[in-house]
Amino acid sequence: MQKETRRAKPEEKKSREAYEWVQALVCSVLAVVLLFTFGARLIGVDGHSMVPTLQDGDRLLVLNSMLCGGYEPGNIVVLRKESFLPTPIVKRVIATAGQAVDIDFGSGVVYVDGRRLHEDYINELTFTAEGTEFPLTVPEGCVFVMGDNRNHSTDSRSAQLGTIDQRYIIGRAVFLALPGPDAVTGVRDYGRIGGIG
Repeated sequence: MQKETRRAKPEEKKSREAYEWVQALVCSVLAVVLLFTFGARLIGVDGHSMVPTLQDGDRLLVLNSMLCGGYEPGNIVVLRKESFLPTPIVKRVIATAGQAVDIDFGSGVVYVDGRRLHEDYINELTFTAEGTEFPLTVPEGCVFVMGDNRNHSTDSRSAQLGTIDQRYIIGRAVFLALPGPDAVTGVRDYGRIGGIG
């Protein structure tokens, strides 16, 4: 005796397909919410301290601190130190814990552990002192940060900001997701989209 296989009615088939689509949509939305809550987020650049690497209005994909596994010189980080500025700021890590930083403001050269940094990413040499005394050794659990637009950036050279406790770092910028409009033309250069720092 053969069992009869029951065919799904067209209404049942449509209901099942609709249920599967809704389930896939809900799972996708949940995954995106979890990713942007615990893994990464989009943060905007406000100001010109990272020119030429980043422009005012750029939108960055930032990996949260818990995913970064530490910071290295050259990383671009987003940090918030309420006593300095209530909004997040974007800077480049120049040195990490235990490294010695010195700046020769006469020649504009930055040294880390006695070696001159070769910084092809900066807008101009570093001639502006902001109150921090050099040389200095970066304390444990901290980083020394600077903007790429050296003479138009308030950064770890400022006694007001100083070296940054890593607990103030929101995360590491890894991707330029949306370029900001050009200051002169107002046009976005979509060719700039891509990986950074």
